[in-house]
Amino acid sequence: MPRSLPLIPLLALLALCAPAQAEDSPLHAGPMQGYVAERSVALWVQTKRKTKFQYRYWPENAPAKALLTPEKSTHREADYCRTTVLDGLTPGVRYRYELYLDGKNVPRPYALTFTTRPLWRWRTSPPTVTLLMGSCAYFNEPKVDRPGNSYGGQEEIYESMAKVKADGMLWLGDNVYFREVDWTTKEGLAARYRHDRSHPKLQALLAAMPHYATWDDHDFGPNDSDGTYPLKDEALKLFKRYWPAVTYGMPKVPGVFQQFPIADAEIFMLDDRYHRSPNSLKLSAKKRMLGKGQLKWLKHALAASRSNFKIVAVGSQVLNRITPWEAWQPMFPQEQKELIDWIVTQRIEGVVFLSGDRHHTELLVQKPSGGYPLYDFTSSPMTSRAHRMRKDNPEYKNPLRVPGTLVGERNFGVIQITGPAKDRRLVLETRRVDGTRIWRQEIPRSKLQWPRKKKGKLY
Repeated sequence: MPRSLPLIPLLALLALCAPAQAEDSPLHAGPMQGYVAERSVALWVQTKRKTKFQYRYWPENAPAKALLTPEKSTHREADYCRTTVLDGLTPGVRYRYELYLDGKNVPRPYALTFTTRPLWRWRTSPPTVTLLMGSCAYFNEPKVDRPGNSYGGQEEIYESMAKVKADGMLWLGDNVYFREVDWTTKEGLAARYRHDRSHPKLQALLAAMPHYATWDDHDFGPNDSDGTYPLKDEALKLFKRYWPAVTYGMPKVPGVFQQFPIADAEIFMLDDRYHRSPNSLKLSAKKRMLGKGQLKWLKHALAASRSNFKIVAVGSQVLNRITPWEAWQPMFPQEQKELIDWIVTQRIEGVVFLSGDRHHTELLVQKPSGGYPLYDFTSSPMTSRAHRMRKDNPEYKNPLRVPGTLVGERNFGVIQITGPAKDRRLVLETRRVDGTRIWRQEIPRSKLQWPRKKKGKLY
């Protein structure tokens, strides 16, 4: 349990308050906000060597109430990563905190703050929340990258994202890119995470807001990798180490899938790799992307949810039916149809899909027979190479695409859930590297539901 500062001996307190010199600091990456809830927050940090660490934290408007966490150490066996959960917090309060390594304060060039989720149910209307989203984060390492022009670039996008006052960041896969030098050993996988997580331009974003993640092929294993990848359990262990979450998977169904609430929405982040059948298998009911266990969990979780919006995030596109590349519908059509049919027959409202992977951004919409319009917001890439779609590409005139939403440059997405209780809506945006807006679309909650009955009539 945390201790109040007055209990610390004076000399120890003076040592804690002494700032560490930058060149002497053992800090490698972070601190990063993991999940945030009403009463707790997960803070992640990575050091260069075995290091003792503590956090000092306090409500922003009450610095005299500062508390200090017990001293812990990072260890080589966990790549010198450590997640600390601060609990006993007050809902809806903004906190400030400091990081101490080996007894010395490690100042950062940006504010270290977090805000607990408000306790609004039965008390007020749902709060407005803003989420960032993106996929395909490539960090160059010339000595092991393929020869030729750099594949990654414009890392200043993360600095633009850090300036957005957001309540969370959704990482939609390919959050690191394993190279040939990485994916043959667990040590190689760990080296890639360690290299990429420490990029200087990423640090402010890690501290600015909570982070939630799923993976796609490049941060799972080789390109287009599937459930046959021999190191998938090592990849899963590393993912959990670098992306702290309340839960991952189910007791008998491993994977990176998870769900969590935010305002009047619930986020379902899926795992499209751990249980995936090879893409080359012939089409059949046994060829699956999520696997039977995960799909059963998702269907039941959607049916049980009472949230206005049910946001389903997955690495691969959900609705695109004409792409020759990896996507759910053309490669695993039976499984995709099973989910869509379930949404319709169970009359599950408020479902919106998020996806990444494609190195271009677009908003697709499809109205299944007997249902309401389903949207798939694909956001890609952040720092990987972008693809400008040629006019002779069959996808260029995709009939499902909302006009004006195709983007062939590096970008990130913004989702805002806003409006009064009886008129909630999603506002979707795509923004450039510098943070300026490219397009904006609004989706009222009333469009994501079946017609209501009133006095024996539909309206």
